[in-house]
Amino acid sequence: MRLFTINEASRVAEVRREAGAMGKSHGLSETDLGRLAIVVTELATNQLKHAHGGEILIDAYEDGTGEGIEIIGIDRGPGIRNLGESMRDGHSTAGSAGQGLGALKRQSDLFEIASWQDRGVVVVCRIATKKLAKGTVTPKFVWGGVSIPLAGQEVCGDAFSVRPHGDGLSVLVADGLGHGPVAAMASAAAVRSFSQGNGAMPTEILRTMHEALRPTRGAAVAVLRLEQNGAHYAGIGNIAGAVLRSDGISRMVSMTGTAGFTQTKIRAFEYPAGPGSLVIMASDGIVTGWTLDPYPGLSRAHPSLIAAVLFRDFSRGRDDATVVAIRMEAA
Repeated sequence: MRLFTINEASRVAEVRREAGAMGKSHGLSETDLGRLAIVVTELATNQLKHAHGGEILIDAYEDGTGEGIEIIGIDRGPGIRNLGESMRDGHSTAGSAGQGLGALKRQSDLFEIASWQDRGVVVVCRIATKKLAKGTVTPKFVWGGVSIPLAGQEVCGDAFSVRPHGDGLSVLVADGLGHGPVAAMASAAAVRSFSQGNGAMPTEILRTMHEALRPTRGAAVAVLRLEQNGAHYAGIGNIAGAVLRSDGISRMVSMTGTAGFTQTKIRAFEYPAGPGSLVIMASDGIVTGWTLDPYPGLSRAHPSLIAAVLFRDFSRGRDDATVVAIRMEAA
């Protein structure tokens, strides 16, 4: 995932060019590339006008709804007092034509926005190359995530992967020891091993992964197997997880150690989860004391938006940071 800091007008053209190159490499049509350019331009311009800057995150996505390019805008400005009014064309608080938020929604295949007073704005937009066909059964799981390298690093030492299987879903979060290219090699090895697991139980996947990571410097890893009747979780090292339900929250437990480096006991834990539950996994670039309490309504937002808020407000700032959110949709 690429992160662009928007702190001056010249950055708008730069992020637009980079987004276009990414979109072209992922097969966006000329029409879709034009929509992508509008979305990125409006997001960056709004951040400069209303929040004195912000950040834009861009990456490819692929999930049960389709695939394409995802653009996330985050800022730490004053927020929007009335989201409904701000979406109306012609509404402006900065002397502009007031087309920004409306244009974002019109040009996006998925658009979600959240804001809280004095807590900034987070926007998720998707430009799809492939969409869920009409009449297709609604996916049982919806997910999204962010994985951002430490400032100054070209590559991220963290990685995550989500793989559906049967009626369930398996999720990996890996944090290569340290950061930079060598850490990224360890996380990439974890993803390759995970992809060969074919929906196996987390303990089995981790045992295989432990051996696969021996030629690397090692990584903290955790695997979640999510089904309609519960969550099975096994982790080695500092990967945090939680299941949020209407009746409370269960924090998931990882064992100490480093996969591929130190021999460790691998143990799986089961947690109650079902339709309506929200599961969050994060590397130790995110503080363990994160909470959704200060953000009314956030738990019902798109998982990519949830992940972006947690990254923005709970990142330690001294390591790579990854957050993945998965919602179990109501039957």
